Amino acid sequence: MTPSLTIANRHTWFGHGSISQLIPLLAADPQPTLLFSCRSFLNGAVHASLAETLRPLLIGTEIVSHEASPQEIDAWVARWRGKALRVVAIGGGSVLDAAKAFAALVEHPLPTLRYMEKIGDTKISGATLPLIAIPTTAGTGSEVTQNAVITDTRFSKVKASLRHNNFVPHTAILDPQLLEGAPDKVLAYCAIDAFTHLFEAYLSKTASAMTREMSLTGIRHFLDAWPALNRSDRAREAIMQASYLGGLTLSAAGLGVIHGIAGEIGALHDYHHGQVCGRLLLPFLELLAQSEQPQQRALMNDLAARLFPDQQDSPERYLIEFITRNAIAPFWQDDLPISSDELAVTLEKSNSKNSLIDYTAAQRQLMIESAFRVE
Repeated sequence: MTPSLTIANRHTWFGHGSISQLIPLLAADPQPTLLFSCRSFLNGAVHASLAETLRPLLIGTEIVSHEASPQEIDAWVARWRGKALRVVAIGGGSVLDAAKAFAALVEHPLPTLRYMEKIGDTKISGATLPLIAIPTTAGTGSEVTQNAVITDTRFSKVKASLRHNNFVPHTAILDPQLLEGAPDKVLAYCAIDAFTHLFEAYLSKTASAMTREMSLTGIRHFLDAWPALNRSDRAREAIMQASYLGGLTLSAAGLGVIHGIAGEIGALHDYHHGQVCGRLLLPFLELLAQSEQPQQRALMNDLAARLFPDQQDSPERYLIEFITRNAIAPFWQDDLPISSDELAVTLEKSNSKNSLIDYTAAQRQLMIESAFRVE
């Protein structure tokens, strides 16, 4: 099936200082507006410069400190239903996803769990409040995707999405200055998530020639940015573009086995999603280097010819070496344990999603055991 690119923001601003568009946007159309954000932004210099003019345009602020649970979303809906008519989200992927979920579910009558993929029993409609998305990290691409990821590690043990084309934020403001001062680990975890989106979408069985060109453009931005994420304005601009393109391509072409596993790990442990994806990426690249599947080989050869033609090694092993040698934080070295029971559950529930081949349980187990310490 040919992927569709019908989803997009109606308005997108990009560039250093583009967050200055926010106040005029809100003031031009006054209506009750709720802010979702995070402490790092609210305590930072950019918010301090905006606060005096922003505060009168808001009816309240909700702080998001982790991937939102169904119970938290239900509480926000109960607090603001009938009061908020527009939403602004300023923060990382968890903030944007929480705001997207709230904006939709405040327009729906049932609890969050009833609408979630994997476990819900009710189809969600496209009803949603208008949303202005302003990412302060560059990884998820949530500012341009149609899904809102919800995670419940305590009760239902599920990580799943609400999804509808109408959930793409109405407006996106991409300001690379908002990445300044982020911890090295956060920059690295988010950037490797962006790369994984682009790479899996490139290799997806539902990708088209157009989405693959977008993926290659995004991967080129990632390769330029990766070694200098914490010290270069140019790198911050490049990784923000990579993340945005990753959101577009994953929405159009889907993801693969890495995310098929990562979603199940994320339902069990509150590990950073980008770190989980990055750790799974490395053994996946080793598997891919051994693959003789004709389309995978052709795609990897084309990627190498386009992006690093002077390299003689296998493209997969070149990527492993480039990523690990140039990382500003060694995301693959932290001790992240899972239990043997959790390994079994992950193998049972995970899948290859849109991968060109169906990865066996043995191959998925190899990836998991290479990425995590199984107790």
